[in-house]
Amino acid sequence: MANPFVHVELHTGDLAKAKAFYSGLFGWNLQDLPAPGGGSYTMINVGGEGTGGGMTGDPGVPPHWMAYIGVDDAAATTAKAKSLGATVVQDVMEVGDYGWMSVITDPTGATFALWQAKTPEQSGGD
Repeated sequence: MANPFVHVELHTGDLAKAKAFYSGLFGWNLQDLPAPGGGSYTMINVGGEGTGGGMTGDPGVPPHWMAYIGVDDAAATTAKAKSLGATVVQDVMEVGDYGWMSVITDPTGATFALWQAKTPEQSGGD
């Protein structure tokens, strides 16, 4: 499938409580890792693969899950979405050594993220 959902991320004001809930409910393996720019990021590993993550969300923003859709070119896809009537909430930004992302709200009000993973060639030589 072209442009599959590749990651899902929990944004919450109480990450410790959320981690206890989801690991207790589903038995998920949760691993805290250093986040680019400081702080930590909790990886959700299901079946031996990192399928999602969790982080402390911005104050005033209700807890929510953010779905990420994989793309080959985050900048071009963000621009195309805007031309089709989307609102760009977070323009394309680099996420450490991992890739690039943007956050978009579609014309119906649904918000999602785009994700372009770095390849070994891309991360090897700026």
